[in-house]
Amino acid sequence: MKQGILWFDDSNLDFYEKINQAVEYIQKKYHKAPRCCFVHPSMLSSQLESEHGKIKVQADSSVLPNHFWLEMIF
Repeated sequence: MKQGILWFDDSNLDFYEKINQAVEYIQKKYHKAPRCCFVHPSMLSSQLESEHGKIKVQADSSVLPNHFWLEMIF
């Protein structure tokens, strides 16, 4: 993990909808899209990584549950 934005979401939204909201906010604010999203392993169902649109979603035990670390290049 390098530079990025830490996003917290404990709402009842779908997992990928939470990522969509974070990405939309970041794109609107910084005019750049994150390239990778790190989440706690318990948030991914039995796999260690996934793809969501153009964003790679990867498990990382250093990220707390309900947090999303969106890696950015500034």
